[in-house]
Amino acid sequence: MKDAVYTTLEGRASYTYEEKKSVFIGDASPVSTEEDALAFIASVKAKYPDARHHVYAYLLRENSKNRYSDDHEPQGTAGMPVLDVLRKGGFTDAVIVVTRYFGGTLLGAGGLVRAYTAAASGAVKEAGTRTYRTYRPIALSVSYTDYNKLLPELERRAVRIRDTAYTDEVSLSLSMPEEDYPDFARFVTEATAARAVLIPSDPIFDHE
Repeated sequence: MKDAVYTTLEGRASYTYEEKKSVFIGDASPVSTEEDALAFIASVKAKYPDARHHVYAYLLRENSKNRYSDDHEPQGTAGMPVLDVLRKGGFTDAVIVVTRYFGGTLLGAGGLVRAYTAAASGAVKEAGTRTYRTYRPIALSVSYTDYNKLLPELERRAVRIRDTAYTDEVSLSLSMPEEDYPDFARFVTEATAARAVLIPSDPIFDHE
């Protein structure tokens, strides 16, 4: 797996910002690959075919890739500020396109930076944040006595209880951040005098 933890956007979203009659439309989306990012950029361009500029930026976990385009705006006033919104927010596997309709008044370098940043930031805020980390699924089988002993600790440790089956014993399907598993396994073994049966599965990526 590429990262233990990473943060991306929760979904697709748009945000419109206006400055001196120029309209800046930010569109943001989570993506998994460069092909996804390019397809999203193409879809936004198709949605606003008459716009003067389609500035974009994306950051990917795949080969730690990042790209941006000023799309004929003055260098450093458009694509880089949009990319900075992703970087400063700690996002990856995400793309933003800011479409500009020119309002007839030149904004200057500072005005362009502020406008592109505002449109990109607004789109990111509307899209929301989703953090993924490596989780360890676990099957845990314990007696009722040990279950009652362990339950408060499961809640304290914020262990995810995905399913519970009550038969002659209690069988739980659990999940927790991978980094917490070794300490948890030691705790269960000690708390139940090794009576508990703890079976870990392969780690997976999941969102919080």
